[in-house]
Amino acid sequence: MSQDHEHPHYKDAPPAGPVDWREHGVKVIKGDQLDSNTAQTPGMNRAAAINAARVGAQKIWAGTVTIHPNAKTGAHHHGALESVIYVVRGQARMRWGEHLEFTAEAGPGDFIFVPPYVPHQEINASTDEPLECVLVRSDNEAVVVNLNIDAVEQPETVFWVDPIHKHPHDH
Repeated sequence: MSQDHEHPHYKDAPPAGPVDWREHGVKVIKGDQLDSNTAQTPGMNRAAAINAARVGAQKIWAGTVTIHPNAKTGAHHHGALESVIYVVRGQARMRWGEHLEFTAEAGPGDFIFVPPYVPHQEINASTDEPLECVLVRSDNEAVVVNLNIDAVEQPETVFWVDPIHKHPHDH
């Protein structure tokens, strides 16, 4: 393999020959070893656990996000990347749209999906507890485009309805 760095790039094909799985196998990244030297948005602290630089990840980025009590981030989007946010602790309020005109809340155990290019803002809905989340993105680099948005005063609450589960008010 004529690579100029240490991790092989198998992409969509299995490795051609024998692999040193000890060196190129499973990696555990301890919670106290995350790297905060990653793209940031005012109001939150992002720390990378899984990315190209740290573990050779090709298709995903993962890390943590902490938002202090009563704090909110600046509006931003993540380019072509898809994001999944898992709420570990606290109460998340998401706002999104051209004028952040939509809102929804999520608590511990809930997942939030943010499609590509969606302007959004994360808000800690609690006045006394930090909001702690795990974040996963569909590429190995953390793309963040911070935005200047004139936000509406009263966003519209949106409940997620899928083909299987009914709207909470329809029961």
